[in-house]
Amino acid sequence: MSPESEADHPAENALPGTLPEALFAELVAFRRDLHMHPELGNQEFRTTAAIKARLEKAGLRPRVLPSGTGLVCDIGKDAEDDTGIDENATEPDAAHGMLALRADIDALPIPDTKSESPYRSTVPDRAHACGHDVHTTVVLGTGLVLAELHRKGLLARPVRLVFQPAEEVLPGGATEAIKAGVLGGVSRILAVHCDPRVDAGTIGLRQGAITSACDRLEVSLDGPGGHSARPHLTTDLVTAAARVVTDVPALVGRRIDTRAGLAVTWGRIESGHAPNVIPQHAELSGTVRCLDIKAWRHAPDIVVAAIDEVANLHKAKSEINYVRGVPPVVNEPVATELLREAMTARRGPSAVEDTEQSLGGEDFSWYLEHVPGAMARLGVRTPGERTLRDLHQGDFDADESAIRVGVELFTAAALLHPTH
Repeated sequence: MSPESEADHPAENALPGTLPEALFAELVAFRRDLHMHPELGNQEFRTTAAIKARLEKAGLRPRVLPSGTGLVCDIGKDAEDDTGIDENATEPDAAHGMLALRADIDALPIPDTKSESPYRSTVPDRAHACGHDVHTTVVLGTGLVLAELHRKGLLARPVRLVFQPAEEVLPGGATEAIKAGVLGGVSRILAVHCDPRVDAGTIGLRQGAITSACDRLEVSLDGPGGHSARPHLTTDLVTAAARVVTDVPALVGRRIDTRAGLAVTWGRIESGHAPNVIPQHAELSGTVRCLDIKAWRHAPDIVVAAIDEVANLHKAKSEINYVRGVPPVVNEPVATELLREAMTARRGPSAVEDTEQSLGGEDFSWYLEHVPGAMARLGVRTPGERTLRDLHQGDFDADESAIRVGVELFTAAALLHPTH
């Protein structure tokens, strides 16, 4: 991990608000502290307290969300009004509103396998394996830089920081944050997401859908059970479950336009206790992902019908819990261009690359149901690194120079926002 300084890009750094070395070092330490103390969705009390304390130290007035975790903080308002959420402004303000910068703060229920890392997780079976510690640190650092710019009279329009809990919990903590009023007075919202396939120093952008819809699927199958010597006299439940696993994705793929990218993927199957006993119960769980938002609206009917059809064919009773998740993140053109201009202003046009739509889900999409916005992929791969430390894996890590890049990106976007 080799941090860069703003001096490495003197030609592009015409905008104020570059990140001082001392603050960058502090942010790296802050990120490592979060990485060592990961907290699951709606349990991020320590994380919330740490963010709040640092913002208050900078003279800001963050406000914890009603759920007790997560917080918001406005920068650029008069001090007496700087309380994070305007109680009287719950609706977005398309014409004159502020820019919101969102970070998710929760971790994942998986073990951290980076045994040699000095900042690996200290909490068993908990890890920041999706980069939310980086997202949080980027938005925090941006807030600290913008607060200083505001004191110097260089921030033309207020900016709202949104530290959102429970992104990893369907349908996502964004829905509760929106209910709490975090979009009141906001005209546009931006976010970044770590991408281990993109080099640090670079961001990936795409106009239109950049992620996919993602739902959760839970299936129970039941039958009378029996002896494994006589499967013809009962419901062979293991075979039925296996057929659901293999046949449902194939059926779904033939009942909707394949360009919609509707995919069923199983992550868990459980049944039986003995090798010679046909069980009475089986459980399966997985995800349903879809590239197209219109097709996503029909996904529950299509998937449930396919499961019932396969289960009935094998004389198994099925009970299906289809849990609606999140729609795709659809990047709005103006917000996407704002991110492109901001990154170009900081590091030149070569620091922006086009990216493909992924099958990952992100609850940032719920904000975009109310206000225009965009998400950028923040490169966190050390240039030249050959080993892929992928998201949602225990060995995930990020090149910490990406923190500087994210702060520079968001700071520039905040300064350029009034012109868009």
